[in-house]
Amino acid sequence: MRLRYIDGPYLTLRFARPMRIAILTFDGFNELDSFIAFGLLNRLSAQGWKAEIASPTSHVTSMNGVTVQAQQPLEFANEADAVIFGSGLYTRAIAADYGRHGALLDRLQLDPVRQLIGAQCSGALLLARLGLLADMPACTDLTTRPWLVEAGVRVEEAPFH
Repeated sequence: MRLRYIDGPYLTLRFARPMRIAILTFDGFNELDSFIAFGLLNRLSAQGWKAEIASPTSHVTSMNGVTVQAQQPLEFANEADAVIFGSGLYTRAIAADYGRHGALLDRLQLDPVRQLIGAQCSGALLLARLGLLADMPACTDLTTRPWLVEAGVRVEEAPFH
């Protein structure tokens, strides 16, 4: 599996249509990752874009104690046009649990050919664990960097890739 670089005319053609976007939000989530993405992407509602908080349970609590109700179940990500993995306190534990019976990530069946898939900060670790990075590098925060390197991911010193 390979994720595509997106630029120029492809970006215009690919995203000039309605988009259903799943913002994956787990317990211990970073409010900035989920809420800013949610707010910015939903500003494009006139163009048919709709971002929704998708979570493994009906309610999730942030790293600072803010509890929110999920708008969609985690599995909504499987049918969404775009998926954004946020970061959080328990991302490393979620990644480590992958492959075990009942693991959260086992509920995802993402398709990088059909879907635009991205991550913020430690969410990149979940992309790596799902095999979605392949040989692509990742950008992340200083805390997550050693975890990605340990997972065999080439980390770039850049704000985006």
